[in-house]
Parts: sequence; C-alpha cells; structure tokens
Amino acid sequence: MPSSATEPTRVLAIRDEDPDRPWSPLGRWWPESHGGVVGVRDVRAGGAWLAADSDRGRLAVLLNRADVSTVPESDIVSRGGLALESVAGRTPEHPRTHGFNLVEVEGSHARVISWNGARVDRTPLAPGTHMVAHDDVDDESTPRIARWLEDFSTAVLSDGGRWWGPWIDVLERSAALESVDDRALIRDNRPHGYPTQSLLVCVASVSAHAVEVHYRALREPGHWDGF
Repeated sequence: MPSSATEPTRVLAIRDEDPDRPWSPLGRWWPESHGGVVGVRDVRAGGAWLAADSDRGRLAVLLNRADVSTVPESDIVSRGGLALESVAGRTPEHPRTHGFNLVEVEGSHARVISWNGARVDRTPLAPGTHMVAHDDVDDESTPRIARWLEDFSTAVLSDGGRWWGPWIDVLERSAALESVDDRALIRDNRPHGYPTQSLLVCVASVSAHAVEVHYRALREPGHWDGF
C-alpha cells in the first residue's frame, strides 16, 4: 500500500485453480452487465477471479477461504460474481457463498473483506506491503507468508516501466522450492487434498482513474517459467 494518496497501489496476484476447470484470459467478457470491466473469467460459472474497472480506479481479487456455513449446498451461489460486483462498487453484506477473502482496491486505498460462513470482517490495509492467502492478512501461520512477506516488503519497486521486476525476482527465487512445499508461491496443492495448481500471474497498478493490469499464464500448471 502506498504512503501517499498520489501514489498507485501495486498488486501481484497468483491464481491457483483446477487446471481442468475452463477459464478465459484477461479480457472484456461482460459487456452487457459490466461494461468496461476486464478480468480473468471462470467459464463454468461466468464470474471472475480478478476484475478491474479502469475508469473507476478499482481492482478486486478473490481467494477461497474455509467456512463454517451450514447452508445447504443447493442454496450456495458461486463466488465468481463477487469481484465483478466489487469493482461496480457493490460490496457483499450477506453472502450466499462459501468462504472467501476479497481484496478490494480503489486508488490508493485497499481492504480485505473476509467471509467465513458466519461473519463478514473488513480489514483496511495500512501503508506497506501485505500478503493474503486463505486465512487472515499477513497471517504468519501460513508458511508462504511467513517465508516471503519480508522479501516482498524489502523489494524496491520502480516508478515506471517494468515496475514489477523486483517482485518477479522474488517469485523467481521462490521457484527453487518444490511446488508441493508449504512455503511455495507457485504451487501444486494436490498432495494437500486440493486439485488446484498455480495457473497464472497478474500484476496491477491502481490509481484513482486508471488500472493497468499485466497478465501471464504459466505454460505448465504449478511450474514457474518467467513473466
């Protein structure tokens, strides 16, 4: 997070998903319902993992989170609409979804909305670098956060050009770990009981009236090959 309202918010996001679940790359997939929004679309449910509205200076990224919901599965709706609604300025109050962490960025401000199936929490992000996975913000009980938060925090980003280079360097170093390692950033979660693997990386710069997003799909799920 920037220390000044005149500076952009910078984001790096890694998507883990089942490689067999179809998805579409960064594009304008919702011209009728969300005109002007670009995002990475989940083909099956029609929603987005990441969405951005440049005119409004908004970006949203969705992560799954465990929940304690007792709602019947037939009454649960997809989480995919959350990022789209977020960049339209509509924040969930009473979600009918499974648990999530929703990172919401608007210009130089950001927060994480968390839903555990029973309670919605809103965590404003203070100036500085933060990491979010499937638990709380900067949660050091998450091995990848405990291992890499300091590295991302001390990486000095440039003001222009490929500003994201120092963060990508951290990803490059992290790839020395096996993708099944709990500390890995580029992941293969199958040994942990989930069918998901890292599929793509996005970086974004968000200011009050513009969002710049760069996208890179991995050639092989769970294996880093550069950005």
